[in-house]
Amino acid sequence: MFAALAEEIRLLLPPRLQLHETWSLRYSLEQHGVSLSTLYDRTSAAGAGGGGGGAGYVLVVRDLSGGIFGAYLNEPPRPTGRYIGTGECFLWKSSQAPLRFRAFPYSGINDYLILADSGYLSVGGGDGKYGLWLNDTFDKGLSQFCNTFGNEPLSEEGEKFEVMGVEVWKIG
Repeated sequence: MFAALAEEIRLLLPPRLQLHETWSLRYSLEQHGVSLSTLYDRTSAAGAGGGGGGAGYVLVVRDLSGGIFGAYLNEPPRPTGRYIGTGECFLWKSSQAPLRFRAFPYSGINDYLILADSGYLSVGGGDGKYGLWLNDTFDKGLSQFCNTFGNEPLSEEGEKFEVMGVEVWKIG
């Protein structure tokens, strides 16, 4: 299923990244432990060749009910105290067998794309809502309608969900 899902995501990537065949796993909850700071370190420009150079990043979240969803980030998530990212970012969700994929591109309504700090990582926002929000211990998440992407909640568990897996893949 991952190959089919990756192909769906690839079609929505900026043209400069669509031809990249290799995606490298930069962070995995299973391999690297429960640490948002480790995710930031492993995806940053300084962290083991993780960032820079016009690369893109695919955030993949698996919830307790087996749902798989996430975001495409045009720059590595890092705690800046301000929103980063461009309109290349998008949210996505999939369901299994047969694969159904749905993407939520940037709406242009606001620029609340990627916001990270030591306590959370979020993608999309507006009116006190988050398109996708993960806490620093990767056990709880939120996904709500947000103006940035005009998305529906990404998890079938509803707006609040329990996290079972988190990965970040670098493209480019």
